[in-house]
Amino acid sequence: MVFFSDRAVDFYTRLQPPAALPGGVSVMNPYENPETQRTVREFYQKFFADNEPRVPLLGINPGRFGGGVTGVSFTDPLRLRESCGIEHNLTGHAELSSQFVYAVVDAMGGAAAFYRRFYLGALYPLALVKDGKNFNYYDDSAVYAALKPHILASLRAQRDFGLSKTAVCLGQKNHQYWIQLNKEQPLFDRIEILEHPRFVMQYRRKQIGDYVEKYIKLLNG
Repeated sequence: MVFFSDRAVDFYTRLQPPAALPGGVSVMNPYENPETQRTVREFYQKFFADNEPRVPLLGINPGRFGGGVTGVSFTDPLRLRESCGIEHNLTGHAELSSQFVYAVVDAMGGAAAFYRRFYLGALYPLALVKDGKNFNYYDDSAVYAALKPHILASLRAQRDFGLSKTAVCLGQKNHQYWIQLNKEQPLFDRIEILEHPRFVMQYRRKQIGDYVEKYIKLLNG
């Protein structure tokens, strides 16, 4: 039997970035690293070895310190080991978005309980970098035009892992783009919205507890 985990691992480990992007933007593909391939396979086999539907929480594209290293969205090397119990030899920094997301994960009973119901991903599944900094797929119209077919294909593939028809979008601008994409390619019946974890950590750090509660209220609603 083919499980959610099999479909996810097959998708991620076969990802190929575009040949080139305009404006000096480059793509990080962590799945070229055999250690990342191993840890991604272990992660999905540990938490997704079934065919129960998950509600997707999709961000923009992975950050260079989180999914850009580990291959698991919103999961930096520290949380992959300490929160998910996946031992690895990956190196990297802590990521702000990962810190917030795993505050939510822990508050909802830990990784096993959370991933039994939810899936973390991104509209575009590979990290984008410009001048050594994170870059969002929508920051440049030419980059978005080049990536749009890949984003549409990514959404179809992730939906087919075994996602529910209700989704959660992380980020206001991300939501605007996803709504339009979903009109062109209807995959989800309803797309809820929450503040992006990076926004919370950069601009609302003193209210982290309030935003964790907001996430929990929506996800349990």
